[in-house]
Amino acid sequence: MIATKSSSHMQTGGIRIKYGITEKKKSEIDNLVLQVLDAQHEVDQFQAIVTSLAQKLNNFQGYLAVADNNRTLALNNKNMKDQLVQSAQDLQANSGIAFDEVTLANAKSKQLARLLKKVMDELIYCVDVVNKLSNLVISKKAVNPLISDELVTLVGIAGNDANNAVALTLVALKSTFAVQASNLEAEGAGALQYQQSISLYNALTFVIHKTSDIVISRVPSNIPVIKKIPQSISTLLDTAYDNAKTTFEQMQKACNITTIQLSRATSALNKAQVQLRSLQSGLNAANAAALAS
Repeated sequence: MIATKSSSHMQTGGIRIKYGITEKKKSEIDNLVLQVLDAQHEVDQFQAIVTSLAQKLNNFQGYLAVADNNRTLALNNKNMKDQLVQSAQDLQANSGIAFDEVTLANAKSKQLARLLKKVMDELIYCVDVVNKLSNLVISKKAVNPLISDELVTLVGIAGNDANNAVALTLVALKSTFAVQASNLEAEGAGALQYQQSISLYNALTFVIHKTSDIVISRVPSNIPVIKKIPQSISTLLDTAYDNAKTTFEQMQKACNITTIQLSRATSALNKAQVQLRSLQSGLNAANAAALAS
């Protein structure tokens, strides 16, 4: 027997009918409604997770871009520092070589000056002997005409040559003193340059450039005892690069993890949406069948 839609409650073949829908159908429809609500709630949850993870990934990608830029800048600074340290090391080595060469040249010029002074003394002695011999020959010639004129001439020439030799030696000695003065000046400049190159290299690599203060203990008077931790420019720039590199790697790892989480959450959302659409289709079909009965 078919129940009309206007009937309230009827008994037909032991089946209870309410507004044309059996209680079994009504129960099935109610169950489908609950399943749809649960599926919708699950979809909403997964959608919230996907939205949150997408925003999180977007933030991490921004942080990663900043970290990558900082890492690049820190690497450029580190490379420039390495070049500067190498240049300072080369300057120190070359300055040391130049200083040693100038010092050696100065020692040689001093030795040459001593030798020239010795030659000068011997030449002056020779000039004195030659002059005395010349005067003796000339005086003997006046007394004894038999003395050869050629001998007188040779003695005179020997005296002139000796005087010229003394003059030339004086010029050489003067030049040697001038070279000594230049060498002394160059040696002083070279020593200064060498010391400055050492200071520059040490400033970059060893010497304390910046200190961090750490309180290691307190005395009874409550005055902190400070320990100075030395940090060179090289150490600071190397540390800055290491920190920037570590930060970049952490941001990259966070992006990778979040990307995986987002992919899994998106997959779960897609499945939940498929399940929701399936249940909605089932519910719509059940409602249509109920209305048609």
